[in-house]
Amino acid sequence: MTDSKKSNFNNIIRQIIKKSLFTERQIEIILNQEDLLESKFSITRGAYYRQVGQSREKLIALFYSIILFRGLGILLPDDIDVISKLSENISVMNDGDIFPEREEQITRVIDMTIRKACNM
Repeated sequence: MTDSKKSNFNNIIRQIIKKSLFTERQIEIILNQEDLLESKFSITRGAYYRQVGQSREKLIALFYSIILFRGLGILLPDDIDVISKLSENISVMNDGDIFPEREEQITRVIDMTIRKACNM
């Protein structure tokens, strides 16, 4: 995995990645494939393309899961709104500087919001 000193992501994004279905490397590969990140990878070309395939399959599975949960009424329109708002906030945080003392508070709020939306 990418060393935190060489990471392309801030601490909040890294915390979200740790809780996601993807690794930091896979996120970097997806961003690279979408021309959203220029990153050098210290792996062989074969390993890189294997990870591209794995990342693509995970992304496809994620989209199918969203469609399934939305279609079955598990993921409600309000949940989609919460996800959209959190995504917009993450986009702003990714582009800007965040005071280190606020990082834990922000990640806590994100976690509580997601857990509340996922209350079963």
